[in-house]
Amino acid sequence: MTVSQSAAEVDRPNGDVIMKLRDTSVAFGMNRGQSRVLNDVDFDVQRDEIVGVIGESGSGKSMFASAMLDAVPEPGVTTGNVTYYPDDGEPVSVTDLSKEELRQFRWEEVSMVFQGAMSSFNPVLKIRTHFVETLTAHDYNVERGLERAKDLLEDLYLEPERMLESYPHELSGGMKQRVLIALSLVLDPEMLVMDEPTAALDLLMQRSIISLLEEIKEKHDLTIVFITHDLPLVADLADRLAVLYAFEFAEIGPAEEILADPAHPYTRALLNATPNLSAPLEEMRPIEGESPDPVNIPEGCSYHPRCPLADAECRAHDPDAYDAGEDHDVYCHHWEDSIENIDKAFAKSDSSDLVRRTAADRTAAEEPVVSLNDVEVEFGSENDGLLDFGDSDVVTAVDGVSLDIYENDVVVLVGESGCGKTTLGKTAVGLQQPTDGTIEYKGQDIWEGSGNSSTLADKEIRRALQIVHQDPGSSLNSHHRVRTILETPLKRWHSDLDGNDRRERILGMLEYVGISPPEDYIDRYPHQLSGGEKQRVALIRAMLINPDLILADEAVSALDVSLRVSMMDLMIELQDMFDTSFLAISHDLSNARYFAEKTGGRIGVMYLGELVEIGSPEQIIHNPQHPYTQALRWATPELDRAGAEDTDENPMRTIDVPDQTNMPSGCRYHTRCPKAREVCRTEKPELIDCTDEDGVQHTACFRALENHEYWNSEPIAEEPPAAEGTGDAD
Repeated sequence: MTVSQSAAEVDRPNGDVIMKLRDTSVAFGMNRGQSRVLNDVDFDVQRDEIVGVIGESGSGKSMFASAMLDAVPEPGVTTGNVTYYPDDGEPVSVTDLSKEELRQFRWEEVSMVFQGAMSSFNPVLKIRTHFVETLTAHDYNVERGLERAKDLLEDLYLEPERMLESYPHELSGGMKQRVLIALSLVLDPEMLVMDEPTAALDLLMQRSIISLLEEIKEKHDLTIVFITHDLPLVADLADRLAVLYAFEFAEIGPAEEILADPAHPYTRALLNATPNLSAPLEEMRPIEGESPDPVNIPEGCSYHPRCPLADAECRAHDPDAYDAGEDHDVYCHHWEDSIENIDKAFAKSDSSDLVRRTAADRTAAEEPVVSLNDVEVEFGSENDGLLDFGDSDVVTAVDGVSLDIYENDVVVLVGESGCGKTTLGKTAVGLQQPTDGTIEYKGQDIWEGSGNSSTLADKEIRRALQIVHQDPGSSLNSHHRVRTILETPLKRWHSDLDGNDRRERILGMLEYVGISPPEDYIDRYPHQLSGGEKQRVALIRAMLINPDLILADEAVSALDVSLRVSMMDLMIELQDMFDTSFLAISHDLSNARYFAEKTGGRIGVMYLGELVEIGSPEQIIHNPQHPYTQALRWATPELDRAGAEDTDENPMRTIDVPDQTNMPSGCRYHTRCPKAREVCRTEKPELIDCTDEDGVQHTACFRALENHEYWNSEPIAEEPPAAEGTGDAD
């Protein structure tokens, strides 16, 4: 690549630096002032390293990534120095490149993998065409480039010819993300910038891609900048961590050192706020307060309004980098005191010291509130009449699931996308009519009397069964104020309340959930609320009508990791106030553990429409019996590297989920299970009671039976064929 150099040549820095940023800022002009979304940062990226850039949403991570490629969208303006040092040749001032030089630089020297894989592809073009267009635009030999593309796809455990001849919509999310990584590497760049590349993927696919990245880095001599809000995800991958807060770096240093002994109060708070499988529940606590407005960044240390150690110096003077050890910089005036005193400063009494019943207590002493009996749900039909477009594939989203939910109960369903979690949840609360089986509310079939209608006949049952959606932004009417959104259920179900009573109840609930002062928020529209505030409003709306069961569908997955503990604590408090049960959906085992363990609930594991294991959090996390649960456990990233279980060996034979229109026979997991034997191909396991003194547990695996023919059956030695894709029943 030939590019012009800056008039002011920059000497190559000490050490093997591939990219250097000095006094780099990104700003957007707004009606209410200048929005500074990256604020005079200095940073060096070392050649052949993996550096993880972490922080809350809105901290400036994506702007940092875009600044390295001078790719900030208009009307944003990048200022300062961004210098790229090729392996041989003169330094390149990135911000001085022409449009044509930038076009070459961004693919040939530094490439980027964006957050949304689907939006990165043209939906009407085959994958092959995407590669050909990229190679042609950079005057590369197409034939030789396609051979490299095939090698890259194979490295990412994809079938090259099938991928190249597919359209984007024919691939699963994990496949699209891996194809996008291959596309970003087809011109053999030196450096790869990845902006939340696994944010929309399941745990198993996230962990698989992280493992693949380590292999690809070594094979192709890559430098990787991995940007994420998910600290545990990058903990095992990164050589160094850089923590962003309020558009500036708070701490930069070796990953192991920062995880074991963080020096900045924000880093310590972020670690404490992150749900994980190892730490005691009482050590997990949310970060109080909110991130600053980019138009109104606080004077001095930007973290001081939320920091319990802040003093006058912090409020007056923005800290420079302090040396906290070899290659470890911390931007805190009191970092040495912080290490000793921060945990005491953050410590607070746990207000939820209620004695909770365990799952065993509930099942032994009570009648269930909601019972699912052999529930089946199918989508698609061979006889869809006018709506038949020729696709006769039938997808069985839920297949023969039975589950009882009790008063003040919590059941968290986990599993990959397409496993049927959400379909089962919607069926449990009467939003999806089952194809077969029954759903009973306090002994009454909820669909009895509805005829062919998809609407519940009993209005009282509809009040008792509610839902909190994954994306509160789309579930709250954007044209209505908070007052109207929350008044609507009160008017319908509490007609005895007058306008003043409704307003006082709404104000009281807003205050209770931490939206304060409530008078300032009651007349706002949803777009004027933060993500956490919108989710709180959605939760209030469901709670105001005193439901017996709430389906919480990924209710915390769209929130920052720093807000998830806070939201789950709030759900637990509201459960105590309203005597409500939760059926929660999660793809994150750490979130499931926190919510279920703190409430004495259960975790249920679903795979391809079936409930393959259910039990107490203690059993599911620390003594999983089903190989699929063990795979989910393996895929869950840990903050405590030393305390984590041995997670080096991938417990799956294949990465991708089988085609849901052609379900495997016998045990559906046998195509991916490393412990599968010949009997697993033909015989379907039922749930087996493995309950012991450590907790309730049922698993659908022959290995739980000592005398089953499984033990005399031959292991499945050959590798199964590559998966054809995934469905979308979730």
